[in-house]
Amino acid sequence: MRLSRFFFAATTFALALSATDSGFAQETNEEDHVREELGVNRYTTPSITNIFHQLDELKPLPFEQLQRPFPPPRRAAREQTGIIFGGLVADGFLIVACERRNTVDDLGRVLLREARSLGVADRVIRHSASLTELGKRGDWAAAREELAATQTDVEQAMAELRDQKMAHLISLGGWLRGLEIAAGAVEMKYTPLRAKVLVQPELANYFAEEMKTLPPSVAQAPLFQKLRTGIDALRAKIDNPPPKGFSIAEIKAIHAQARELNLAMRRAD
Repeated sequence: MRLSRFFFAATTFALALSATDSGFAQETNEEDHVREELGVNRYTTPSITNIFHQLDELKPLPFEQLQRPFPPPRRAAREQTGIIFGGLVADGFLIVACERRNTVDDLGRVLLREARSLGVADRVIRHSASLTELGKRGDWAAAREELAATQTDVEQAMAELRDQKMAHLISLGGWLRGLEIAAGAVEMKYTPLRAKVLVQPELANYFAEEMKTLPPSVAQAPLFQKLRTGIDALRAKIDNPPPKGFSIAEIKAIHAQARELNLAMRRAD
């Protein structure tokens, strides 16, 4: 995932990929300029268009095997909620990429619920309604744009609140969930070429270093200790990919590690 912004996506979610043609590059450069004005960068909230681009490269995606239940309502620290929100944006990438009409409505409701917990519901409510309507109509091109607009509004809200740390955590959640999705898709249909999608040492290094900058009250929580250890383990796997690319065994290890961290984020209270 090169992820991508968010999440997010994100959104996200955290899966940043380079542009492969001049039109895509121009779009990404324009987005980056706007984002720099908001005080964010391609790591804190990686571009949702890049995440969609990556998922397109891995199609057809086995949705039933890659999906996961939405999280139930629960009380959680704001930092944990931020990570969960980023992961939900990455779930949205999967839902829209697979054109799952009957799932979009639930996605919109859960995104709005988590946005309320983060204090940015006003930025999400109209996007949630629009995303649901577009999904019901099967207008997936417009749904992509709406999800991207949702992410942009959330990151702008974080910039206005001067809460860059939360922007990092949202992006981290999107990156980890996006990594799980991408690694799972590659594992289920492995080829060395598909495995190259997971070569993202810049993001792995970035988030590993970012985990070291958390305030002590957050960093010492069991969840964040587990995240820090797990992200360091992912960095060790991703930082120096083998010359011939990741083997199927290495893909399985990356998938398992990302999945365990995503499960931990939802289990922790």
